[in-house]
Amino acid sequence: MPEQRRPVLLAVDDDDHVLRAVRRDLSRAYQQRYRVVATRSPVEATQILDRLRGRREEAALILSDQRMPEMTGIEFLAEAGRRFPAARRVLLTAYADTSVAISAINKVRLDHYLVKPWEPPEERLYPVLDDLLSDWESAHEAPYQGIRLVGHRYAPATHRLRDLLTRYRLPFRFEEAEPGDPGAPEVVLPDGRRLARPGHGEVVAALGLATELSHPHYDLAIVGGGPTGLAASVYASSEGMTTLLIEAYVPGGQAGTSSRIENYLGFPSGISGVDLTSRAMAQARRFGVDVLAPVEAERLSRAGRACVLNLSDGKEITAATVLLSPGLSYRSLDAEDAARFEGAGIYYGAALSETESCVGRHVWIVGGANSAGQAVLHFSRHARHVTLVVRADSLASGMSAYLVDEIAARGNITVMTNTCVVAAGGGDRLEHITLRDTRSGELTTREAEHVFVFIGARPRTEWLDHLVRRDPHGFLLTGPDLGPVAGLTGWDLPRSPLLLETSVPGVFAAGDVRANSVKRLASGVGEGAMAVSMIHRYHSES
Repeated sequence: MPEQRRPVLLAVDDDDHVLRAVRRDLSRAYQQRYRVVATRSPVEATQILDRLRGRREEAALILSDQRMPEMTGIEFLAEAGRRFPAARRVLLTAYADTSVAISAINKVRLDHYLVKPWEPPEERLYPVLDDLLSDWESAHEAPYQGIRLVGHRYAPATHRLRDLLTRYRLPFRFEEAEPGDPGAPEVVLPDGRRLARPGHGEVVAALGLATELSHPHYDLAIVGGGPTGLAASVYASSEGMTTLLIEAYVPGGQAGTSSRIENYLGFPSGISGVDLTSRAMAQARRFGVDVLAPVEAERLSRAGRACVLNLSDGKEITAATVLLSPGLSYRSLDAEDAARFEGAGIYYGAALSETESCVGRHVWIVGGANSAGQAVLHFSRHARHVTLVVRADSLASGMSAYLVDEIAARGNITVMTNTCVVAAGGGDRLEHITLRDTRSGELTTREAEHVFVFIGARPRTEWLDHLVRRDPHGFLLTGPDLGPVAGLTGWDLPRSPLLLETSVPGVFAAGDVRANSVKRLASGVGEGAMAVSMIHRYHSES
């Protein structure tokens, strides 16, 4: 890469000794990929950023001391963020100023703070910066350049491909197809190949993302690649189990569609669902997990002690144990003609892929839980106005307090409580919705082009009904919820089912799909790890 085109790492500190140490440590580890620039003056640093922006160069990481005479580090990082919003920002601080650094996490979207001194850098500096730069690079340098998606902007098939490419973090350029083009949507690959009206599996295979099975039989097969399944795959494979992860769409599940997760432990400034699940996928692959996606599990059966999974691509997989974490599907909007506009103005959990289409527009969000709140805040940064439609009489009943407070603080958000959507209308795409006041019954029709729906979900367990016991709502029963062993058909072990074990020995369930589980990201990750320990116990008994 030419010298002037290398992304910049900018360090600012008015203490010469500290600045020399920062420049030395940055250069030692990163000078092959980045250009290290250091200055004592935050005013000069601001001018450097302006020059970089004028030359269309990139700033990847900005480190600033807090106590400087011209302006504080927090003030400078706020200025830097306005110039390079994607750059990762780190505050250098003394022990006495850690409270200031913590407050800056929310004030300027600080990515991290480092307490001086950071010796040895191998333990206290490089791991932090490696993680931040990896995160930055993943958004700027993907291995698949030049993908074009040609389609009709408001066609459902085009929307599904946009969502697929976005979820896989593949940069692509969207081009509007000619009216009536019979080949649309079409994916044009960097090598010139053209895929007309492709299925998801065809796109994934063409881009080299498909995985070949490396074992004839697995210690553990995991159905569902959301946070629960990803956590289980990392723990199982790191402990020596041959592990297969099967995902019907894109690894990440519903968490992968979240624009920003701000209450997950360890990420004080928040993290997008795509970033979080991409990191988990990288961990899983590093430990040797085989991943099949997009492939659906269609049938589960037993062959002696082994479990047999029949997949939608025709494969038959055998495994000693199975973990079921297929997650939930968003519930459809119960409104007249809503189904006709799915993917053409009405979307389910597709906030990220449709962001570009909503810039400067009026966006409607339907739902009152955290996923709806996260979507509202995401779109409020891009749309002209966002209206949140909530059936309940307040947000507090279903949404975390931090989201309620942030929504109240945004000037371009309107919350309509005691309201539901009862009809949708338009031509080839959504043009308007009808709202009903649940107290008075009054109906109003409003213009609407973009409606995102987050109104609860149902478990993806219909394919298990013949074998695994479910509750009346379709959630999988485990452990004590199964009742007395005497009532379990086919249970042939001398003990009761383990806490996360289903009515079938060796078949476990975890995460949102499990009856009476806590429907939260952190608890799903915890259950995935817990399931692995119980699977170890099952193996030791067999």
